[in-house]
Amino acid sequence: MENKLLTSIKIHRTAILPILMLLSFQLYPQQSPVNAEIDSTSIKIGEQITFSIEVETDSTDLVVFPEGQTFDPMEMVESLGTDTTTVEDRFRLLKKYTLTKFDSGAYIIPQQKIIIENREYLTDSFRVEVANVKVDTTRQKMYPIKPSVEVPKPFEIPKWLWWLLAGVILLGFAFYFFRRRKKRKEAEPELPPYEQAMFELNQLDSSSLLQDREIKEYYSQLTFSVRKYLDRKIYDRALESTTSELIAYLELRKQAGELSLKDKSIDNLQQLLKRGDLAKFANSRPDVITAKSDRTKVEHLIKDIRQVVPEPTEQELMQDENYRQEKLRRKKRTKILAVIGGVLVLGIIVIAVLVNTKGFGFVKDSVFGNQTKELLEGDWIKSEYGTPAVTITTPEVLVRKEVKRSDELQQMMLGSETFDFGSLEGNLYTLLVTGPVNPQGNFDLQKAVDGIYESLEAQGARNIIMKQEDFSTINNTKGIKVFGTFDLENPLSGGSIKKEYAILNFGANEGFQQIMVVFDENDAYAEEISQRIENSVQLKNQTD
Repeated sequence: MENKLLTSIKIHRTAILPILMLLSFQLYPQQSPVNAEIDSTSIKIGEQITFSIEVETDSTDLVVFPEGQTFDPMEMVESLGTDTTTVEDRFRLLKKYTLTKFDSGAYIIPQQKIIIENREYLTDSFRVEVANVKVDTTRQKMYPIKPSVEVPKPFEIPKWLWWLLAGVILLGFAFYFFRRRKKRKEAEPELPPYEQAMFELNQLDSSSLLQDREIKEYYSQLTFSVRKYLDRKIYDRALESTTSELIAYLELRKQAGELSLKDKSIDNLQQLLKRGDLAKFANSRPDVITAKSDRTKVEHLIKDIRQVVPEPTEQELMQDENYRQEKLRRKKRTKILAVIGGVLVLGIIVIAVLVNTKGFGFVKDSVFGNQTKELLEGDWIKSEYGTPAVTITTPEVLVRKEVKRSDELQQMMLGSETFDFGSLEGNLYTLLVTGPVNPQGNFDLQKAVDGIYESLEAQGARNIIMKQEDFSTINNTKGIKVFGTFDLENPLSGGSIKKEYAILNFGANEGFQQIMVVFDENDAYAEEISQRIENSVQLKNQTD
């Protein structure tokens, strides 16, 4: 009994030992070689925090740090290099990352995985508060929210234009070589009808068409020779007439007594032409003996026609002369049309090159004209306006006009003179205002500039985008430049006109001076005019 009890105690001790060891590991865990921390738990939108990971390891251990956007929802800005230091016989590795966030709220940086010699370790997670940037509306002037601005697409030459240009060039070359070949062919002197027919028959005899069994080509040339002779001597439509039409015409002339050909000659011609038609269109293949016989018949027929066809009368010769003159005129017209076509092709090439190098707007303005381009390239006028005097150079003289001032300006100024050119709705408008300030009115240039927004709205401007920067004239008078864009209603179409503007404001010589230039958006010539006007402004001191 006692032995059984001792045996049972030993068994229980053996079972409990692993449990005690497991509990000892949980109560006293081994220290992790990985430590992570952040330098701040709260930031403003767009600010950066530093996330640091420190690893202690032996020199032989391979360490893999996290890479890429593993810190989501935070955004990793930069992964810095790893710093290594030695602590006794171990190495300490320090890896840093810069993180940021552009939306306000509370975010959790997830645990990051570090691999040391194929063993994974996880860092702690961190909570980060991202706060909005506070805006002091009492110190910064607020403007209405502007709508999104549509960015115009840059000019691009359509692909079909290049294909069209290539097609026109190819047609031009084809027409040129066709005309050249035709001219060369026409330049070759043609023999009289009989000599030409005999020459062609001799050429046919010297060919190897019969030896090569090219019967179709042989009959094509044979029938063409006789038809051409008939065309030049008897019937000027013999080449395009059918066999039956040609034979009917010859018989009609014979019955009318105008042609004394034998019936046998007409029958031989009919048989020859029919045999030629069958050879050309029905793939018939007469034997070589028949082909040579037809060749002999053609020669006899041509000789018979030469004997029976009378010499042309004076009237016929005159008709031939008229025909030649008409042909000459037609040739001249063709040449003129060819020259015109060449000029058009050259013009298209030049226009395409100019569009590609200078842009479509330059070509359009050069051909159809552009008002602002003419103003820019015309004679400019330098003049002095109002008191205190403002000297300025403009493409046209500014004309004095009466303009109602705002209540705020009336309090700050003793009076003002206004000069302008053009209209606000036009493609270019220039305005100049100058006058002495009221010593008792506490004139403030910045306050006058702040009133520009309301002034533009009063003139019908909408969607105003306003920017501001310091400005200095060529004689070093300091001022404020206000510039931007706005929309203006088109009085004719009711649509919207996109305008650009630049307004120079000065408080010099105990006065207030304002120069405004308004022009259509994307008008490069008007923009250059505006820059030239700005660069010409001079404010003379009263002592000068």
